[in-house]
Amino acid sequence: MSFLPDTAAIPTAVPAAISTAAPGDVQWLISDEPVAYPDAMAFMEARVEEIRAGTAPELVWLLEHPPLYTAGTSARDEDLLQPDRFPVYRTGRGGQFTYHGPGQRVAYVMLDLKKRGADLRAYVRDLEEWIIRTLASFNIKGERREGRVGIWVDKGPYGGLKGQEDKIAAIGVRVRRWVSFHGIALNVEPDLSHFGGIVPCGISEHGVTSIVALGHPVMMEDVDSALIAAWGEVFGDPAAKAGEG
Repeated sequence: MSFLPDTAAIPTAVPAAISTAAPGDVQWLISDEPVAYPDAMAFMEARVEEIRAGTAPELVWLLEHPPLYTAGTSARDEDLLQPDRFPVYRTGRGGQFTYHGPGQRVAYVMLDLKKRGADLRAYVRDLEEWIIRTLASFNIKGERREGRVGIWVDKGPYGGLKGQEDKIAAIGVRVRRWVSFHGIALNVEPDLSHFGGIVPCGISEHGVTSIVALGHPVMMEDVDSALIAAWGEVFGDPAAKAGEG
């Protein structure tokens, strides 16, 4: 089994447009075309260092990747069922194997967590809440599950079997000197068969779903707007966040 490196030379440009319609001082970057995984990793590495140095603002980057698998720090070799199906990248985020590809909205979140209470568990819970509120705007009930990372949906209200739970969003984070990177992956309308090459996040007894598969024919732009709106509700003012508790 071979893994591709997760970094490359820092790209001179990443196809993107800056969104200014976002709350607070966090910058939002929305890429219009799929971004190669090594380019994304190199861009994040550079931006994390700039945030640490105080030379760049915090950033939320919304993008899609070409089809690929990534292996987190807890990935097990036996969970890569089809190693030749798509490129496989070893990455330093937490978690196990996951899939990225067209139709999935990846959000890489680069924040100075020292300004936000320096509480990693609270940060992950905020990411979960961000996804849950985003899904609620499409009348989808996303839920946490003890012992299972990510956000889950009971398929019963959406035409499936009651009690059948599928994963709709993955979470994998990394923190370097209290600056976060990596983030979330929300299934909008990906090819769900592509998850068949791995055991997603090491969990074989549950499936995966998407917003469109649940009967909500939304566009990626709709999801981006919902993510931006929910962000302000959850993360709010960093100064206030740091003062909580």
